[in-house]
Amino acid sequence: MRTILIAEDSERKLVEEYLPGETNILVTGVGALNVLRALSDLPKDTEIVNVGYAGSANYAIGTVVEVTESRLHHPNVTYPEPRMMLKPVEDLFFRALTPTQAVCYSNTDFVLASPYKDCVFDMELAYICAQGFTNVSAIKVVSDNLSLHDYREFGSGVEAR
Repeated sequence: MRTILIAEDSERKLVEEYLPGETNILVTGVGALNVLRALSDLPKDTEIVNVGYAGSANYAIGTVVEVTESRLHHPNVTYPEPRMMLKPVEDLFFRALTPTQAVCYSNTDFVLASPYKDCVFDMELAYICAQGFTNVSAIKVVSDNLSLHDYREFGSGVEAR
């Protein structure tokens, strides 16, 4: 059985739309610390599909993205990091949508500007992958073009300070 990971309850509607019939859903909470806590006891061979909202500098709001690789977002420095490749989503219904394929960059805060194009930004996926899970896939739906205001309207999620 696979486990569907979402950061917030508001993302359950994405699971219903793109992976209908899935019932094993785990809400991790937003961000690295919540993900680390929520997944600490999950066996590393668990099949995981991370489903959630993501920002993008140039993809249209509502674009469905199948993530091919997860990285950290650090546009101001370069240092060696492992490549965290994801597996394709094994679901015939989802495959019929012919999603855009892209890299997902995870950040510790909401990304409001970035020179990176043709990718998506979230706050959880790299931290999921970095824990050593061996069977991870991800579906992201673009909720905003690096605008917290648009994200709130689209996803009804996190609040600003």
